[in-house]
Amino acid sequence: MTTTVVYTDLPTLVGHDLGFSSWIEITQDRVNTFADATDDHQWIHVDPERAKDGPFGGPIAHGFLTLSLTIPMWTELLEVEGVSTKVNYGLDKVRFVSPVAVGARVRMKAVIAEVTEVAGGYQIAVDQTIEVEGGTKPAVVARGLSRFYA
Repeated sequence: MTTTVVYTDLPTLVGHDLGFSSWIEITQDRVNTFADATDDHQWIHVDPERAKDGPFGGPIAHGFLTLSLTIPMWTELLEVEGVSTKVNYGLDKVRFVSPVAVGARVRMKAVIAEVTEVAGGYQIAVDQTIEVEGGTKPAVVARGLSRFYA
């Protein structure tokens, strides 16, 4: 469910739990496309036959692929009205806690940790946890930074 706020109300969101995004399936095609885009063709990602005998029992998603999915998941969770520009400002901390097997589904939980005024706008720090359906540990934990300008 999307939380919709007006730009001027961003400072009131500190501590707000935005809930969960929809599930996204990690397909071999998605992994292969990411490998082509990043030139990272390590066999644990792109060679299902060899990966069966590898440390994870099958192919896994690149950690950075899983991290990159925060973008579509994030857009489901927060809509800020009254802004002229939205900017992905970066990340403060990222950990790839557990692998994501091809065929698994992931979703993100997001909590707004901080809202800071910056020149011409606001920066929000969001604690993002990407979980694997049926998993016991998160796949990725990160603190994402976004800026909103009026």
